[in-house]
Amino acid sequence: MSPQELFAVRDLVSMLFTDAGTAVLMVLLGIAAFSDCRTRRIPNALVLAGILIGFAFNTFAPSVPKAGFLFALSGAMVGFALFLPLYLLRAIGAGDVKLLAVVGAFLGPLATLNAGVCTFILGGVLSVVFVIRHGTAPKMFENVAMFVRLSLFGALAGSPHFPRFTRENSAGRLPYALAIAGGTIGYLVLHQLGIA
Repeated sequence: MSPQELFAVRDLVSMLFTDAGTAVLMVLLGIAAFSDCRTRRIPNALVLAGILIGFAFNTFAPSVPKAGFLFALSGAMVGFALFLPLYLLRAIGAGDVKLLAVVGAFLGPLATLNAGVCTFILGGVLSVVFVIRHGTAPKMFENVAMFVRLSLFGALAGSPHFPRFTRENSAGRLPYALAIAGGTIGYLVLHQLGIA
């Protein structure tokens, strides 16, 4: 390893474990992922605490220049808006939408958008692994085909309605807080390394 790579690793570890805001966000994401895996729920108290702490950090102890209340607010709104369409389609739960809003309250709008993209990518990978592991891959492909077909025909017919997912026709429910936690932490690591 070159000295520059060693410095990058040192800075990465430093950012992940010594920056108070990042450390708190990682703890909150870890608790949310654990709760979602065990109970398939993300507690509202955890979300509320996360939003308040994210706003407090950005208002009183910002880690980036020009951060503040509006920075946290716009980040939370971006996080909420990214996942709201998936919630309306019943593809994810309300807790997942609120959890990405927590991420936004800590990271601000642009970083939240990037963390959301990383979350979508990791969520897709985890979903494929999940359905293969549970033997529901054929059901997933059937659902995707039905969704595309109904959405396409609905759009061509001028219908504003899109199909919704129900428990009865689901291929299973991935605890999506895992994807949010992994995607956010992955983005932070890539950003620290200068890749994202």
